[in-house]
Amino acid sequence: MAEVVITQENFEEEVLKSPIPVLVDFWATWCGPCRMIAPVVAQIAEEQEGAVKVGKVDVDEQPGLAARFGVMSIPTLMVFKNGEAVRTSVGAIPKASIEALLN
Repeated sequence: MAEVVITQENFEEEVLKSPIPVLVDFWATWCGPCRMIAPVVAQIAEEQEGAVKVGKVDVDEQPGLAARFGVMSIPTLMVFKNGEAVRTSVGAIPKASIEALLN
């Protein structure tokens, strides 16, 4: 499954109703730091498949979702558990820090 593209239409189903924690990566194609962490986020998606769902929100295509969660800078990583945003990190961070968000 790896990463799921999250849109306004599937957000509730993929994120809020997910039985497992969801790491949501708010990003954009033109964002250098976003491109820097993208391979790390993809690696976490593969390594933790089944335990964690990883979703990607392109803020240019989904400005409503970015606004809804107050995303002002990208990359912004948010962890959702049981339909609630429980942790947020802004900026490019190392893999260990991303994994720490999930624990």
